[in-house]
Amino acid sequence: MYDVNKIRKDFPMLDGTKLNQGHPLVYLDNAATTFKPKCVIEACNRYYEEECANSHRGDYDLAYKVDVTVDEVRNKVAKFINAKKEEVVFTSGTSMSINLVASGYGVKHLKKGDEILLTEAEHASNVLPWFKVKEMTGCSINYIPLDKEGRLTVENVKKTINKNTKIVAIAQITNVLGYLCDVKEIAKVCHEYGAILVLDGAQSIPHVPVDVKDLDCDFLSFSGHKIYGPTGIGVLYGKFELLQDTDPFMSGGGNNARFDMCGNVSFLQPPAKFEAGTLNLAGIYGLGAAIDYVNKIGMEEIHKYELELRNYAVSKLKTLQNLIIYNEFAEGGIITINVKDVFAQDEASYLNSKGICVRSGEHCAKILHDFLKTMATVRISFGLYNTKEEIDVLYETLKNGGDFLDAYF
Repeated sequence: MYDVNKIRKDFPMLDGTKLNQGHPLVYLDNAATTFKPKCVIEACNRYYEEECANSHRGDYDLAYKVDVTVDEVRNKVAKFINAKKEEVVFTSGTSMSINLVASGYGVKHLKKGDEILLTEAEHASNVLPWFKVKEMTGCSINYIPLDKEGRLTVENVKKTINKNTKIVAIAQITNVLGYLCDVKEIAKVCHEYGAILVLDGAQSIPHVPVDVKDLDCDFLSFSGHKIYGPTGIGVLYGKFELLQDTDPFMSGGGNNARFDMCGNVSFLQPPAKFEAGTLNLAGIYGLGAAIDYVNKIGMEEIHKYELELRNYAVSKLKTLQNLIIYNEFAEGGIITINVKDVFAQDEASYLNSKGICVRSGEHCAKILHDFLKTMATVRISFGLYNTKEEIDVLYETLKNGGDFLDAYF
């Protein structure tokens, strides 16, 4: 039985004392970042207060404890996504992970005449790095059409991909419309054409079970802070043979086997090859605790509960005649709306005045506005600790006002 009230007690930000504009805090911006349970905060503090030493640097017990924890967390991540330990690279987050693939694999392997496929729905972190690859290699970038709802379909992938396509880079769940695409079938199509599939998992990893072996994606990126972990820590998964064939994003201490005065360098095997410098060790500690936390609840249970919240919210919001819902039938815990004749930022400011935290704007998906036919939207996004009572507060607030000026007059 999913006990959301028990879960909420694990989060200091939800202790009931937090106010926003004098109202009880209603946090509905989980697609941007999530609150942290006490176990994550304690894990980070354990590093700073009890085991503060560098990893892979010291021949003493304290450093050894850190080494052991880093290895344990790498194993936890690998098990969480069904990967091999050596296929898990620690990064600063999804943006760094995708940049690593773009610069280390894309720039290395693509040339003029080759093609990268994206969609209009991608986050900037899964667009701009590929623009740089195009600039540096002379390859082309094209876009797989979305269907009329804004979904990426297997059929449209088949219509767009061709013999020149080398990389297909897509989000498993998009960050504005929240649609879950059929990665497994898309991967089959990509591999039939000899293309690799680069998956942005920032919005899927915290909300649905992900098995990289079953999906057969070639690379997957995600951020710790979106799955109830710390900021500044993320993961890049890559098939081991592809990681071997990818150049490091950075060079420095910890990722080389040897180098000489003539400039000859040999790098370590993955994942160490990509982990130059001091890792975010407190972040790794916290990420391990976050994975333990969601595993204890169960990803299937989390997904089921968040869909229940989403369906409840949509059923209520649909009754408001002044509301536009852009993604009524999405599978992710994201609802994107606008209030008619009210600018998105004004609406978000009004909701803020009533204690409700949502995101407004383009949501870093700056080429999606042509599809949506609007420059900005209001995004509501759920986490495992949100409640139907909070949705009721949102509904009543949207029902009773909408203009920024309503917050003050």
